[in-house]
Amino acid sequence: MSGSLPPPRPGSRRLWSSALGVLAAAALAIGATMLAERAAPRARLDLTEQRLYTLSEGTRQVLEGLRDPITLRLFYSRRLGATIPLYGAYADRVREMLAEYVAVSGGRIRLEVYDPEPFSELEDRALAYGLQGVPVDQSGEQVYFGLVGTNLVDDERTIPFFQPERERFLEYDLTRLVWELTSPERPVVGVMSSLPLNGDPRAMMLRMGGGQPFAVMQQLRQFFTVREVPLDARAIEPEVRVLVVAHAQNLPEATQYAIDQFVMRGGTLFVMVDPHSESQASRPGPGGQPPRDTASSLDRLLHAWGVEAPRERVVLDLRGAWRVRASPQDRVQAVDYVAWYNLQGDSLNRDEVATARLDQVTVASAGEVRLREGATVEFVPLLTSSPHSMLVEAERVRHNPDPARLLADFRPDGERRVLMARLRAPLASAFPDGPPPAPPAAEGQEPPGELPAHRARTEGPANIVVANDSDLLEDRFWVRAQDFFGQTILTPFSGNGALVVNLVDVLSGTDALISLRSRGESLRPFTLVEDIRRAADAEFRQTERQLQQRLEETERRLRELRQGAGQGAERQTVITSEQRAEIDAAREEILRTRSELRGVQLELRREIERLETVLRLVNIVLVPALLTLFAIGLAVVRLRRRAAARG
Repeated sequence: MSGSLPPPRPGSRRLWSSALGVLAAAALAIGATMLAERAAPRARLDLTEQRLYTLSEGTRQVLEGLRDPITLRLFYSRRLGATIPLYGAYADRVREMLAEYVAVSGGRIRLEVYDPEPFSELEDRALAYGLQGVPVDQSGEQVYFGLVGTNLVDDERTIPFFQPERERFLEYDLTRLVWELTSPERPVVGVMSSLPLNGDPRAMMLRMGGGQPFAVMQQLRQFFTVREVPLDARAIEPEVRVLVVAHAQNLPEATQYAIDQFVMRGGTLFVMVDPHSESQASRPGPGGQPPRDTASSLDRLLHAWGVEAPRERVVLDLRGAWRVRASPQDRVQAVDYVAWYNLQGDSLNRDEVATARLDQVTVASAGEVRLREGATVEFVPLLTSSPHSMLVEAERVRHNPDPARLLADFRPDGERRVLMARLRAPLASAFPDGPPPAPPAAEGQEPPGELPAHRARTEGPANIVVANDSDLLEDRFWVRAQDFFGQTILTPFSGNGALVVNLVDVLSGTDALISLRSRGESLRPFTLVEDIRRAADAEFRQTERQLQQRLEETERRLRELRQGAGQGAERQTVITSEQRAEIDAAREEILRTRSELRGVQLELRREIERLETVLRLVNIVLVPALLTLFAIGLAVVRLRRRAAARG
């Protein structure tokens, strides 16, 4: 016998080869991962349907334009996600988005994440920053989910609490916070109007109503530096970032040219014209009577920029119409005034930041805004009438309108009219030949100075909001004022003030911010389930109403049978056998009707539960089964190839 070891068997050799192959594959995967992290740390693949984790071009412009470092501190209590999984999923998306901001900024944004425990220094720090604590149980312990941003000079901007309902605007909120840290000063807003937006001293001296400043002006001053621009201005100050032109009547050409050049130089514009100003019509003019001319327009500018806001007709809308006092000659005491109405639901553009969170906006004697034929500007409706609307001549609402007659003649045509729209496009000047001739200076006045150089076009896209109604500023259409021990308390019942502030806030940002849109939501509901639920609910409600009416009728008949027959004071006190039989039949009818009601309620859930069962089977059984079949098929193919190779 020799002392040498026996040669290894073929089976063990294949086993060792497989093990070495697995180790080599693992080492190769780890090395490739490390190499990818070093060579391409920002390489990502966004496979979501709406590109939720891909930053828009506007955000990239803001981040790539950063000059000074910014620190973002995310305070997130993990207990919140553990208690309410909805917030845990949303927190993951917020962290992923913030990580993308850090990557795109090229190191100018630093992200810090904290988990503030109850009664800790981190919790005190979160409260000091102004973040909102929320209790999740009866113990009183607070959880946090907010963001704080700071710059080199310790300016702070915060998002007190991330609400999942605002997930569509997560990118806008984050980009806005970063942009404000790079431009911390309050934007200057210029206001030009024929209305007494800042109050009417004459009315206050005569103790007439309407002398106080408009409530919307008080809200604007909370967030912006507001400057009044005269109606005869020949130039707009360069510090003005947003110009609000609200029912500015009969502007001279020189002032229209100033507005035009303000837009050509990159300023943003919010225009409110009006076919009939209810606000102006309700206030006495210099002669003591309301003015006859209550319309305003800026046709030269708007037509040159591709839109129309006609002053000859107003939009009537039955949906949301206000109930007003009828004429004394009418038999009815109140009637729907279809010229004043609330815009709700699909009348508000939910994809725009300024209107997405509003429940209602009220307009009065509003006109339409439309694109001119051949215009190529981006036209985004913000406020739209319902299909139950029509156009009428503005004269019918200007002088002694008759609400009952308007309602009687109301014939909706099924069309929807745009009442407010946002425009965005490169624009040409409405004054292609340069400034108009300056009016001669009055005696004793200095001649006007030199104007800035004429600009024939905008350098980039202009951003303008056009509304054919200025009464959305009027207090009585959106806010109630109450006296509380000498202090006026304003209680909004409509979102007009929030709409104006939101629009000015959006317009005061850069073009990159204005170009941002709402994004999708990471929490995707089963739309098919919701459709089935709504259809089943509608069918259930109809059947339920019929059964309920039958039940009430049967119970009423039962009460009459129990009380007995007869009229006046003569009633039967003894129930006959025929009446007893009817009572028993009524009771059986009530029991049968209630049983049918329960059956309808069960039917409401049956189809939904069936679909949910199918979805569970697909997720739990079908997908693993398909993977198993794929693996088996792949193994069979490999075995056949090996057999063919050996053969």
